[in-house]
Amino acid sequence: DAANRGIVDALAERGFKDGVNVQLDRQNAQADQSNLHNIAQRFVSNKDKAIFAIATPAAQSVAGATKDIPIVATAVTNFEIAKLVQSNEKPGGNVTGVSDINPVKEQVELLLKLVPQAKNIGTIYNSSEINSEYQVKLLREAAVQLNLDIVESTVTTVNDLQQAVNSLKDKVDAIYLPTDNVVASALPALMKATMPAKLPVVAAEGGMVRQGALASIAIDYYTLGKMTGQMGADILEGKAKPADMPIQTQHADNVIVNVKTAKALGLTIPEDILSKATKVE
Repeated sequence: DAANRGIVDALAERGFKDGVNVQLDRQNAQADQSNLHNIAQRFVSNKDKAIFAIATPAAQSVAGATKDIPIVATAVTNFEIAKLVQSNEKPGGNVTGVSDINPVKEQVELLLKLVPQAKNIGTIYNSSEINSEYQVKLLREAAVQLNLDIVESTVTTVNDLQQAVNSLKDKVDAIYLPTDNVVASALPALMKATMPAKLPVVAAEGGMVRQGALASIAIDYYTLGKMTGQMGADILEGKAKPADMPIQTQHADNVIVNVKTAKALGLTIPEDILSKATKVE
């Protein structure tokens, strides 16, 4: 939602104002793959001038539906691994955009500062989301360097989250959540399962902290959306083509902590972290 707002605002700033001189057809697939397919086909049939896609499943659906209409995607962890572009440096086709790759190792290091005794870290993700698989790969690599053990639990739908938490709660000291669409869509439900178990949750993005996770080193999805909108405006103005537009990234350095969650877990946030962090009360 934040990325969507950013796209719309950036387009308006560049003179592409919805309902004034352009028509934005905004569709939400409600986390349903068949809906994604239908929406993609609708955009192609309408011969839209450009398509903005938010998150990897949406980007893959529209990319599979057209090789001609320019596609600007956002909130995709790695465009190349998702097979959306030939390379992140030179996309080569009709897709470009902005990655939401998060600093996984730094986020785990933050977790260890908040939960120093942690040795076993759980993670919950949808294994069919390639962006989540990639983040968990980075998590495993960070764990080796930091001498941690990772315990994984995969889900297919939001209905699996309670069972996933139950499978982890007696095996791990804390949980790390990637920017996974299934997990993010039901974060409050997941937190209702982790809080009674006194499991600290460090998340890959700030929105999850605002919904109850303990902390993150966060990118800002509104800013991500504005970057995406600016790229789209360049395409619409004829200044650039997706094939020649490298994938952009946002530098993440904003520590965000949920003070209320920390108190409920009985954790004390170190002052050197708290003094610089964005606080969720």
